[in-house]
Parts: sequence; structure tokens; C-alpha cells
Amino acid sequence: MVQKYRNYRIYINDSSLFIADSFPDEDLGLQLIDVQSFDFSTFYKNLEKGGSMHYLLRCEDPKATFKLIKAQCVLIKAAGGLVQSEKGNYLFIFRNKKWDLPKGKVEKGEKMKQAALREVEEECGVKILTNDEKLCKTYHIYELSGKVMLKKTNWYSMTVKGQPKLVPQKEEGITKADWYGKDSLEPLLTNTYQLITDVLKAGKLL
Repeated sequence: MVQKYRNYRIYINDSSLFIADSFPDEDLGLQLIDVQSFDFSTFYKNLEKGGSMHYLLRCEDPKATFKLIKAQCVLIKAAGGLVQSEKGNYLFIFRNKKWDLPKGKVEKGEKMKQAALREVEEECGVKILTNDEKLCKTYHIYELSGKVMLKKTNWYSMTVKGQPKLVPQKEEGITKADWYGKDSLEPLLTNTYQLITDVLKAGKLL
């Protein structure tokens, strides 16, 4: 029996690192990294700030390799939602000068799915009707107080009753929250994070 390993994609600023046992379907002009000499700390330090490069660390056991990288980071768990209204539109927020989806950190003792619902309701001032299937997980690395943080975010499919007025949580840096149809996403996609496009693909919007 051939064991199938899970593949990973870690976002680092505008760049990303694939950890996989084969080449991804996406044609991103991946730069292949030698797994024998790979050291995550050195890779991260040498990664060009503000650049947009995509790397592939091809290995026999992506899960084990990912665990080695995770061990060198501080793990942060977060959860968020892709929310659809009864009119078939989707909820987006504008935070830190980019279009985003509502999400936030998981509190102690809280389950991921519960955290996703709470964060969406707090950040957008809405009442979630259904909190359905998990769409995907995303991984994002950033630096905070000299430490390398790995944020793991679980994303869930959600719905609301009708299409309620949104109240952005300004204390969380959210300056706008609005509903957008599937056919009107193009302007948002030019100013969003790459990992958000993964969530939209998982939700079959792209």
C-alpha cells in the first residue's frame, strides 16, 4: 500500500514555501530547494523582504519536514469564516489597507470552530446562522518581538439570515465590512493576501 502524505504551503510575506512530495498543480515558477541542505532558520533569514518568490521543498515525507519547521516557530492558532448571505453575497473586511476575511486567535479552552464563529460575529457585528464545514487550513509565518510565529488558521463555511448591515470592529483595525457577489471580486483580489485566494478556491468562488 502506498502511503499518501499531506502537502503544505506556508506563506511568508508575499512569498510562499511548498513542502510536498510532488510538484503542485499551480504553475508559479517554483524555485526548487535542495532538501538535503535545507535549514529553515537560514532560509527565513535570507528571504528577501518585499519580494514575491515561491519555493518548493520536495521531500518524501512532507508531514515530518513540516513538523521540523513548526518546532522552530511559536505556534499561534486562529480561525475564521467565509460567510454567505441569503442573497448569495460574501462578507469581506478591509483591514491594514487590504481586503481580508474575518478571523482571529483561538482563546484558551476554545475549540477552533467556536472561535471562528465568535471572531466573525465580533469583527462584523452579525449573527451567524450556520457554521458549516471546514473549508481549509492556511499557514502564515511572520515575526513578532524577534520571534518567528507560525499562524495556523482553520477556515469555515458560514451563512447568515438575510443580508444584515455590517458593523466593522474598528478597535481591531477594521475600517470597512461589506457584501460582495461572486462576480464582483476582481477589484478585491488585486489587493488581498495570497492565502485568502486559497480560502476562496476552497469555497469554490475562484
